Formats: sequence, C-alpha cells, structure tokens
Amino acid sequence: MTATHESVDVVVIGGGPAGENVADRVVRGGLSAVVVEAELVGGECSYWACMPTKALLRSGSALRAAQALPGLPTLTGATLDVPAVLARRDRFASGWSDEGQVSWLDSAGISLVRGRGRIVGPRQVEVRTVDDEDVVRLTARHAVVVATGTSALVPPIPGLAEARPWTSREAAAADHVPARLAVVGGGVVGAEMATAFTRLGSQVTVLARDGLLPTVEPFAAELVADSLRAAGVDLRLGAEVTSVRREQGVVRVGLGDGREVEADEVLLAVGRTPNTSGLGLASVGLRDGDWLRVEESLRALGADGSVLEGGWLYAVGDVNARALLTHQGKYQARAAADAIVTRAAGGPLEEGEWGWHVATADHRAVPQVVFTDPEVAAVGLTAAAAERAGYRARAVDYEIGDVAGASLHADGYRGHARMVVDEGRGVLLGATFAGPDVAELVHAATVAVAGEVPIARLWHAVPAYPTISEVWLRLLEAYGRPHAAPGIGSAGGRGRGTGAG
Repeated sequence: MTATHESVDVVVIGGGPAGENVADRVVRGGLSAVVVEAELVGGECSYWACMPTKALLRSGSALRAAQALPGLPTLTGATLDVPAVLARRDRFASGWSDEGQVSWLDSAGISLVRGRGRIVGPRQVEVRTVDDEDVVRLTARHAVVVATGTSALVPPIPGLAEARPWTSREAAAADHVPARLAVVGGGVVGAEMATAFTRLGSQVTVLARDGLLPTVEPFAAELVADSLRAAGVDLRLGAEVTSVRREQGVVRVGLGDGREVEADEVLLAVGRTPNTSGLGLASVGLRDGDWLRVEESLRALGADGSVLEGGWLYAVGDVNARALLTHQGKYQARAAADAIVTRAAGGPLEEGEWGWHVATADHRAVPQVVFTDPEVAAVGLTAAAAERAGYRARAVDYEIGDVAGASLHADGYRGHARMVVDEGRGVLLGATFAGPDVAELVHAATVAVAGEVPIARLWHAVPAYPTISEVWLRLLEAYGRPHAAPGIGSAGGRGRGTGAG
C-alpha cells in the first residue's frame, strides 16, 4: 500500500450535486478544491433519484395529458412502450457512467480523488482508494465540507433484509417491470414509484402506515390517492408491515392485521439515513452515523450546539437534515462556498453582515414538486404547520379546474390550490397546488414566500390569460381585502371565462 499527502484549500467529501457546487464555487472564488467520491461523481440525483425517476414518470404523464384531450383517437387505451421508457431513463442516468461528470470537474479545475474519505482530525482527511491499495492524506487549509448525502432507511422488520428488497436505487435503475410490486411507505418516493410502475404495467399495492404524502396539504394527498385508486393501485392506508419473506421468487409481506400481500418485488420507501457511518466524526468530537447539525452558514455544530472549534467543518445537502432536496442542497452549497471564500480572505462574517452566506430559505421557503398524477407543487408552510407555529394565519382555497386556462389545458381538469396567509403581516406563508402539470406554478409562489411580498402588491402581479396561473388572481379575489378575518379557515370562489376580474 502506498501513501501520498497533499494540501489543498478545501476538501469536499462527496461528489453529488451539493459537493460539486461547493467545489465549483470555491474554485471560482480563487481557492483550490479536491472532491472525494467513492461511487459515481454526480451522486444520487444523477443516477438513482431525480433524473432517472422523473424520466420513468415523464412518458406516462405525457400520455395521460394527451388522453385528456379530444382529437387523438389513436391514443385511446394506448399503453407505454416499456423498453423505450427504460432506454430513455438509461440515457438520463448516463448509462450509470460518470465520465461526463468527471470531465466537467477537470474542466472546472477541481481535483478528484476516488475512494472513501474519513476525517482523522481537524482539517485532516484520509482517503482509501476503492481497492484499498492506496491511501491519500489530505490537509485542508480552510475547510472540510461533508456532502455525503443519505441512503434508504432499512428498518428492522423480521425477514426484510433477507428478502432483498428494492430501495429507491433499485427502483430507479430497474431493468424490468415486475408484474406485482408492493411499495412499503407512502411518502414522496413511494407515491412517485407507485405512479411510475402502475403506468408501466405493474399491479401495485401501497402499504402506507402513516398515510399517503403525510406532509402535504390533506386535499393534495386525497387527490393523489383518488388517482392511484382509479389507476388500479391497491392503496392501504394505515397498514403496518410486520414481516417479509421471499420464497421461490415470491415476496410475502405480512401485515399487522394478519393478512398477507404477495408480490414479485417489494420496494422499501420509509425514510432516509445519513451517510456518516465510518466518516470519522468521532475524531473531532461528533458521533459517526449521526446527522450533522449546522448553523446558518453551514458550519457544523458540536454536541453543545456551538460551532465546532476552528469553524473548519461544514455540512451541505441531505446529510444535515435541513431539507432533503437536491435544489436545497445546491442552494446550501452556494451559501457555504461563499462563506468559506469570504472567511479565507479574512472578511467579516458576523450576523447582519452575512448577505448571501446563509441558507435561510431552508426554514421558510422550501419548494417541492411531487411528480405523481396529479402533480403536487408546494412551498412554505401548510395551514396545519402555520397553526402549529403560532401564526395568525388564514387558508384560502380555489378549484383550479374553474380557471379558464385549466379547462383549456385538459377536459375535466381536476385540481385545487391553497395559499396560507400570515394575517399579522399580510404576506404568504405557503402555497400548494395539486393538479395536472402544476409543477411550473411553484416558483412564483416561492418568490412570493421568500420575498415576503405583501398581498396588496401581489394584486399587481397580473397573471396572463388564459393560463393556469390565473388561479393566483382567483385566490386573491377569494382572499378579499388584506387583513381579513383572522384564524385558519377556508375561502373559495368560482369563475370561468372572460368575465370581469
């Protein structure tokens, strides 16, 4: 075994989207950076999450949209070409090759060390190559950034591990469509994969102990549940899995009520766990296997809640548990990188002088799209979350299908919108849209929430006619004059066509 040593300004452990963005931004800021990656450069999102899963979903959503319009008789009853869908998915996953990503690192002036990174002391990282033949010791002059992400949580259910369950990785990279698929978990992964594999021809059973999409507005979850059932999904809310076994190619999932579900594959989608085991956190007073807590410029916090001595350790992306979404990880990466560059230059970074060096959106303006049928697009707080947080809030609702643009978009359009208003300040706390093709509505809501745009000003952001975005006007009309009656409630309204308003 050979050993080498190198000093660099910033060491980034993890080459996914968050890690890549940190490295790119600190290099643009004049520092040197090394990315340490044991798997594929590009991370979970590129090969086993965002890109391949949305590719699996897109063909089905396009077919659904076409079938919702008259004049396309050849599509009535049409089904997907499964090999073509899987081949398109493969292209978006780059055939599970990171050659293009590695080439980008090189072009950006970022070094790559392939292997398993482990912190062995302040600013010290040891990397063992994948084959364990070489050791590279890295010293970071300014910062070590942990961007190792998460893995699927595998709970201790009797027989589960031996049954070789799919996780999100196996589902995203599947080379076949099982005739019967049991999905354990009703969160985003479970709901999206149930949608995808149902469209691809599987008979899907969803076992959702905590309900379907439990963190979104209830009306959105109900619309998705109705759609899944209509597509033939056996949706069992409240079902608890007590055992799993695989016998002669058949998976048998035992339930708490004594019944059993048979399937050809079982997909586990019950949560995530941080990739920090074996990372060497104990060498700097933290615990291996734990989530990394951070302050607003993404510096790691110790057990006492204060910044780790020296302020050299950062954590960005899913590993810090602030918002397990790729776009939020990239946002955090930019904030952390700017903070690192500023501190390296000796610049002040005190509270009130942080500017863009903070990740405040993680608390109040996190957008997310669930690519089910219908789509769910949301940002900020739900009505229930606002109430729990103590806001004097009001929820305002409108049927999206009553907007002229929606009725043009698809016959029988069914969807619903809600905005949650802070009555004390007259600004949006959150917004949720559930309906076909609502994903692109969420950014306008994100701007309104993040910018704390007063309701009185939103009246002057006039939506184009006839588009689905006109739902904003209808929501404002339903809200009425600013500072209306307090308390979380629901207001609705109807109006279609070219009439006044």
